[in-house]
Order: sequence, then C-alpha cells, then structure tokens
Amino acid sequence: MINRSILSGGIAVLAAVAMQWNSGQAMAQGKYPERTLRLVVPFAPGGVNDIIGRRWAQDLSRLIGQSIIVENRAGASGGIGSQEVARAKPDGYTMLIANTTTHVLSPLGNPKLGYDPLKDFTPLGIITLVPTGVAVHPSLPPKTLKELAAFAKKNPGKLSFGSAGTGSITHLTGELFKKLNGDLNIVHVPYKGAGPGLTDLVAGHIPMYTPTISSAPLEYHKQGRIRMLAICSEERLKAVPDVPTAIQAGMPELVVQAFNAIFLPPNTPKPIVDTLVQANQKVLASADMQEFLRKAGAEAVTTSSPERATQFLQKELKRWAPIVRETGIE
Repeated sequence: MINRSILSGGIAVLAAVAMQWNSGQAMAQGKYPERTLRLVVPFAPGGVNDIIGRRWAQDLSRLIGQSIIVENRAGASGGIGSQEVARAKPDGYTMLIANTTTHVLSPLGNPKLGYDPLKDFTPLGIITLVPTGVAVHPSLPPKTLKELAAFAKKNPGKLSFGSAGTGSITHLTGELFKKLNGDLNIVHVPYKGAGPGLTDLVAGHIPMYTPTISSAPLEYHKQGRIRMLAICSEERLKAVPDVPTAIQAGMPELVVQAFNAIFLPPNTPKPIVDTLVQANQKVLASADMQEFLRKAGAEAVTTSSPERATQFLQKELKRWAPIVRETGIE
C-alpha cells in the first residue's frame, strides 16, 4: 500500500518544482527584451515601407529600452524578406514590416510564393493605412470620377492609366475602377515604382494615374500640375480638403487602402507578443508619430491588435481574390 504521507509529500515537491519552473519562465519572459532586435524591411531603402518602418523602429526602441537594427531585404516584391521572417526563430527578436503587396497581392497572385500570409506569421497589428487615389493630367476634360468613367466609355481604348507596377495596389485600384464602371477599356501602363509613373503624369505622357497617397502627389495637386479626382478612403484627407473621397464622388466600393503591419515569426510566445503590442500602441498614440505619418500620407491605426489584424487580413484576401483572378495578375 502506498504511504499517503509520502504521496502527499511527493505531490508537494512536484508542485513546488512546477511553481519554481513557472516563476523562472515568468522571470525569463519578464526580462524581454534583453538584446538588440531586428526589423526586416522587405523592400529597398527610400520607399514608404522603409520610411515608416525606420521611424516606427526608432520610437519603439525608446520605449522598450533596446536598440533595433533595420535591415532591407528586398526582392520578389517583398517575398524574400517575408520568407526570412516566416522562418526565423520565434523569440521576439526578429520582426517584419509588411504591407498589402507582401501579405495580400503576392500570395493571391503567386501560389508558389513560399509562405502563407495567415499561417506563417504572428501578427502584432496593422500600424498604418495609406489610401490610393485617382489622378489625371489637367489637360484631360473630366473633373470628377463619374465624368472620367463617362469619358472612358466614349473613348474606348484611348485612355490609359499608370501604376507603380503590375500586381501593385495601385494597379488593382485602376482595375477596380474599370470593373465598377462596366469593365472600361482603359489600357494599363505599369511602371517600376511610384516615382516614374507620377513623373510621367505630371509631364503629360500618361493621362491618368492611381497613386498611393503621399506628399508628392498631394503637392503636385496643390500646384495644379495634376488633378486629384478622388481619394480612395472613407474620410477626406486634411492635407487636401478640396478632394472628395471615392464615396463622396459616387463610387462607395472604390475604397482602397494599402496597409503597413508588423509581423513576427509563427508561434511567438504570447507574453512576448503582448509586450510588443502594448509598446506598439504607445508608439502609434504619440502625437508626433501621428503627425509624421500624416505628412507621409498615412493614418496611424491606434486600435489594432493581433486579432483585428488577422480579421482585416482575411477580409482583404477575400476582397481582392476575384480581381487578381480575373485580371490574371501574377
């Protein structure tokens, strides 16, 4: 027969060991972070993703008391850097600043991408939303979205629109505009990045452009060198109060907002995620950070969370899947 006192004593020892182990774990987790972190930017230096990522890393570094190294790992439309983070050790020391291209458009257009945007990452949160817009050269007669659609119908195949590249969010903005207005015959002209296309619009080499909103197109609009017909967001931008939203312009389904989000490797421990979520929310609540983002044409998402980020991503994947499929974008 088993001695009950020995049994109860053994249980007590095991309980004590378990408590000590859990305490040790909590202490170890409480020390996080205790060394330098790394933020991977999956695009070349100088772009919106890089600019926002560097400022975010700078502000987060102050809050958590550890330096953050920013590494640009460009290639494959953000795929190379994203894959690297998806396969990194889930210890909270490697992060990714991703966007609509890396986590919606590329996965939809390339089944051999090498990662799943939902399964292979732990979301920290959506940090910014950047709307796209519809702009034309001042020489073009239309002054509203409806007039532009009517002009395209009367001149099939004679109108073209530029984008930052095939498969980009700016490309899909143009395709969505065409689809919403009866599959308009407007020729797509892809550029290698946002800058060249905008330059050609200002020069009059292309009549229409669908940019992501940043300081450059907004300034050109103010100067009268381009005409912004609409901002594809739910609210008007304070920077250009004369430009209506797509909703106000009569096309409520033409709301297109590119996002920037922070992701960690899959299976990152929840205590680490919670620590970074709290720090991230403090960064985005800063008035200085919000002003910085507004000048870049972005809005801070101060209420995001891992759960909301996942829901947002699921909706975006569902929304764009038929457009990517119908246009044959790869």
